[in-house]
Amino acid sequence: MAITDESILKQLRKLKVCFLKYYPVRVKKNIGIEQQLARQMVWDFKDGKNFEQVAVRVAAELKSQFGEKVTEIVFCCVPASSAEKNEIRYKEFSRIVCELSEAINGYPHISVQGERLAVHEHNTEKSITKVQVVDFDEPFFANKSCLVFDDVITRGISFGTFANKLEAFGANVLGGFFLGKTSYKVS
Repeated sequence: MAITDESILKQLRKLKVCFLKYYPVRVKKNIGIEQQLARQMVWDFKDGKNFEQVAVRVAAELKSQFGEKVTEIVFCCVPASSAEKNEIRYKEFSRIVCELSEAINGYPHISVQGERLAVHEHNTEKSITKVQVVDFDEPFFANKSCLVFDDVITRGISFGTFANKLEAFGANVLGGFFLGKTSYKVS
């Protein structure tokens, strides 16, 4: 399904750096050890394990992409689905990335407050889902250049929505870094 929201497409036209190809479990054919290791690295990262090596790669790429300007960039992670998962996944990771790259840590300025139930109506059907509640230190982001990080990009909707939110507070989102990019074909 193609993305038609122009504000999300605008974000997707910006800088995107993907470190790994991520193959979902449903991709079973031709999966070799390299693809399995990449998948495991993403899973480990999501569980708050082995994030140090990812932080080193991300920090090096930040410095490579932005040079001395990196000290003016706020590093922001797309929040995980709950406060607990967000802390496990991003608190120390963000600290290390910013310590190594000298970027500004956006983690303390974005918090997941919990989840709430949302009712969605689709024609004649209603469905109830959990919706993430995220709190932003809005004034902090005014006039800041931000680089967004997410663990996996598939279509880019989470990244684009989060980047648009930051820009609504006056930030300039430079682009996104992603540990993995979802792929369905093994090449």
